[in-house]
Amino acid sequence: MIKPDDSRLTPAQYAKVRSEAERALSLAGALGRFPTPIDDIMAAANVREVKEDVLNESFILKLRRQASGALKSALSKVIGLFDAKARLVFIDRTLHIVKQTFVRLHETGHAFMAWQRDLYAVVEDCDQTIEPATADLFDREANVFASEVVFQLDGFTNEAEEKDFSILVPVKLSGKYGASIYSSVRRYVSHNWRACTVVVLNPPKLIPGDGFQASLRRHCSSPRFIEIFGEINWPLVFTPDHPIGAMVPVNRRKMSGKRTISLKDRNGDTHECVAEAFTQTYQVFVLIHAVSTLTSTSIIMPGVSKT
Repeated sequence: MIKPDDSRLTPAQYAKVRSEAERALSLAGALGRFPTPIDDIMAAANVREVKEDVLNESFILKLRRQASGALKSALSKVIGLFDAKARLVFIDRTLHIVKQTFVRLHETGHAFMAWQRDLYAVVEDCDQTIEPATADLFDREANVFASEVVFQLDGFTNEAEEKDFSILVPVKLSGKYGASIYSSVRRYVSHNWRACTVVVLNPPKLIPGDGFQASLRRHCSSPRFIEIFGEINWPLVFTPDHPIGAMVPVNRRKMSGKRTISLKDRNGDTHECVAEAFTQTYQVFVLIHAVSTLTSTSIIMPGVSKT
């Protein structure tokens, strides 16, 4: 199943959430401190994380009963929970450490944003509610709060802009800010002034005698890319005979070299682009950047002809 990338808020909603993130960073004295000090952010929000691994089914059922109807339920397995009355945050300890960071900030966002914190006695979160594709405004706001805090508003974007455009820029900065590679790549693209996009694939599955198949997980584009190319209808599955599939690193490789591909814009005009791929084993990221002149050998996307 493709997971579309749509965590966007209206300009007014975004400005409101960003203002709260800035206030949290300021209260915590966190601006310019790396990695972003999550514990200090939580202290500024007057919430405390329960470090013990207590987020089990019986404990969750107990809190649900205490919520007396003022409960925002998760859609699947609970990976984060905010007890508004006790101002406590609970995290699934089996999550990858960087995902725990994002969930902490997501729960903290529920607690810190004044218009959210009194809506529910208990807030449960799961993979669906913290995904960029969530349709729930309540959770989209918490996601944006978490992202603005961990990437320190414009700090990540400004620092990335000082470097040559490359998939390795967000990969390397992810450690500094304490964010996942996945969220760092998304941030790099979505806040970029260039016409760029990232196609995110699931890990390739080997097919005997036929190479591999890598299914499309989602894609994320910069505003400029969408303005020029619109929403491209990418294939659901990529194989080695597709220009994008041919870039998927295999045999323990983490990267592919830069290659040139061509994409057609909204008007049917062809643009030369540079693409490169990176994997951290959980996903494959194919970063595509529209450029004016290139010197490498071009590869034409299927169904797209050169001018």
